[in-house]
Amino acid sequence: MIPGSFDYHRPKKISEAVALLGDLGAEARVVAGGHSLIPMMKLRLASPEHLIDLQDISELKGIREDGDAIVIGATTTEAEMIASRLIAEKCPILREAALQIADPQVRNVGTVGGNVANGDPGNDLPAVMQALDAVYVLSGKNPREVRARDFYQGAYVTALREDEIVTVVRISVPQRGHGYAYLKQKRKIGDYATAAAAVVLTLADGKCKTAAIGLTNLGDTPLYAADAGAALQGSSLDEAAVTAAVKAAEAIMRPAGDGRGSPEYRTKVGGVMVRRAIAKARDPVRMARAMKRSAPPKGLNR
Repeated sequence: MIPGSFDYHRPKKISEAVALLGDLGAEARVVAGGHSLIPMMKLRLASPEHLIDLQDISELKGIREDGDAIVIGATTTEAEMIASRLIAEKCPILREAALQIADPQVRNVGTVGGNVANGDPGNDLPAVMQALDAVYVLSGKNPREVRARDFYQGAYVTALREDEIVTVVRISVPQRGHGYAYLKQKRKIGDYATAAAAVVLTLADGKCKTAAIGLTNLGDTPLYAADAGAALQGSSLDEAAVTAAVKAAEAIMRPAGDGRGSPEYRTKVGGVMVRRAIAKARDPVRMARAMKRSAPPKGLNR
């Protein structure tokens, strides 16, 4: 189908985009990569009267280090994040997850802000951002910051107000030597996850000091499994602790039954992803690599 008619706006500054949202109200939608909104418009599931394209706003682009934080502009593409030397060296789980988003054609256009902002439980980055305890900077009449763990409220419902735009994602640089993994089970390359899990943990003296677990496509929102992470803390990541973490994660899973499987099957797969992600995150070789922060593969940008 063909989208309904709309007025097209292409502001040059964040302030201009925010002003347009304030003036145009509920009839306006912002677009960056367009992979979520444009298909809905083609199906007439969304019919905004005004489309505000963010691609010309240079303030929204780029990846940089700011003190002990990594700052990612909202219109930075997933491909640019994959190519970033800073991401590869200091927050490699983002690269690992981005490489599993759809396919190169999508990643070359799809943006970090678009992936995290629309509240799709099947998007890959929200679970990772929750595991990293990322903060989203929201620009509007009264700019504010919201933790990723507090941002997702229901099916495609977020803390974002009608006059706000996600402009920046801020992530505290994980501790050197941290463990990380994003594991995703899917039917085919490019598909949404049947189930996926993000794990970030740290060890000290053979014990798990911190652990955070995020879940993809296992509820009507991206899920932060707080109790699952707590089950690992203080343990040696032994079988009993890992099993307790898996059970705690499964307890909050509420996947829909669809072509990817029944709710029971997808919950089971979700538990398997959590278990495997914990094992991968604690892998000594990966943790040693993170400790050295060795040079990433050739071809990455500085």
